[in-house]
Amino acid sequence: MWVILAGGIMISLLGMADDLWDLDWMLKLAGQLLISVFVAWGGLQIVSLPLGGSLITASPSLSMAITAFLIVASINAVNFVDGLDGLAAGIVAIGGIAFAAYSYIIARSSPSYASLATLIDVMMVGICVGFLLHNWHPAKLFMGDSGSMLLGYLITCASIVMTGRLDPASIHASIYLPVFMPILLPILVLFLPVLDMCLAIVRRLAKGQSPMHPDRMHLHHRMLKIGHSVRGAVLILWGWAALIAFGSLTILFFKAQHVAVGMPIAVVVLTIATMYPYLRHRIPEIQAENLTLESARKNAQYSVSKSQSAVGESRDSIGSQAADSMTDSPADSRDSQAGEVQDPAADK
Repeated sequence: MWVILAGGIMISLLGMADDLWDLDWMLKLAGQLLISVFVAWGGLQIVSLPLGGSLITASPSLSMAITAFLIVASINAVNFVDGLDGLAAGIVAIGGIAFAAYSYIIARSSPSYASLATLIDVMMVGICVGFLLHNWHPAKLFMGDSGSMLLGYLITCASIVMTGRLDPASIHASIYLPVFMPILLPILVLFLPVLDMCLAIVRRLAKGQSPMHPDRMHLHHRMLKIGHSVRGAVLILWGWAALIAFGSLTILFFKAQHVAVGMPIAVVVLTIATMYPYLRHRIPEIQAENLTLESARKNAQYSVSKSQSAVGESRDSIGSQAADSMTDSPADSRDSQAGEVQDPAADK
């Protein structure tokens, strides 16, 4: 508990320094990595890893490396997604609720593993909900890097405390599923922030930029570009986060067949809601473009037919003129020959 508290204080101070002095991205990343290694060295580690449908005990060095990587990745994922009022706080709150539900499932067989995780989850959800009252658009307060980095740190610490120390011999395989294992659980709950972070890193590296170089190509920026309002974009992204986070939990409470039917329906509904502003504006534009193309096609066909008729008329005119000239030529030649014959008689 104390190492988590110390790490939270240090990560908040690092975020505050970045808010005040706009630290270089390499310096900030180095600070995040040092804090994560300190926390892992202090005892917060993933000691059990999923392999072949079972849990195995990892070596200390591997556990420390994986723990530090997950903490740094989650910190930056939440930091990247903090671009709209209420977005980061809402996604982390949804993830915290999902973690609390899973910790309750684990607590039914081994409560000692879930008590601290549940406490962190409840505190984190309370922080996010209380902050949302002032951070909802139009926001009066902003969390900054100090707040977003702290939320990413806490949600990962809660997941590691909850699942990182499962004893392979103490829990039956029916209690957990591979999707809830320590490696995948934070990624599932923070799927949208992690996806946005991966896309941003690939996009910036492809342009030869720093992975931390700011741009306006994040998922929430794209939502605004297709026509969503700030509140609408936030609510829809919350919906996607809830679908992914709680969709993984539903298989523990419902039959797989029911989940297989319900999940695609929810995906279709959210997809329609996501694309509705784009389609609402784009469909009339497509119709207008089709009308313009149809009108241009008709005009082209009319021009072609008109030119073809003009060519036909010119050919007919040339043909008639040629026929007239052929008809007039013999008479003219006979008249000229008769005149030549009569001229000598006249001289006589």
